Amino acid sequence: MKEKNGEHPSGDAGQLILLALFLILWIVDSFFLRTSTLLSDDIPLYIRLVFLGLTLVTAAYLSTSGHDKICCEHRGPKVVSAGAFRYVRHPLYLACLLFYLGLAVSTASIFSLAFFVVIFFFYNYIASYEERLLDEKFGEEYKKYKRRTGKWVPGICKGS
Repeated sequence: MKEKNGEHPSGDAGQLILLALFLILWIVDSFFLRTSTLLSDDIPLYIRLVFLGLTLVTAAYLSTSGHDKICCEHRGPKVVSAGAFRYVRHPLYLACLLFYLGLAVSTASIFSLAFFVVIFFFYNYIASYEERLLDEKFGEEYKKYKRRTGKWVPGICKGS
């Protein structure tokens, strides 16, 4: 596969496959079999729904702000560090991860949470691949950005 626009060659296909698998697992486990949703009796629904709401609102901000900065604004060949990119280096990927996490927690599906871990490792892999490309393309400018911006959590894991 050929790299496109600095993205991992299997990134888009991998994301779609993982989305389909996650949704199938989450729906079947959460609403039909209820095999791994034992914690849903111990964690009140309102707490799970508040968590879902917070993750979805945060995901919407990250996705909208990140998308606007890389797709809608005219930018030259420089490191994007405005909008959501001011807080984390991969806001669009983080938005997807928050979506998965919110759904898994909302139904307390342990199987879905376990699959979320697999999804996180995939996203971390493609993000690391893309960061190597950005290091090559932007050099010291990107290294400085990495030192001041968290990869997944603002202020945490800077430079990694």
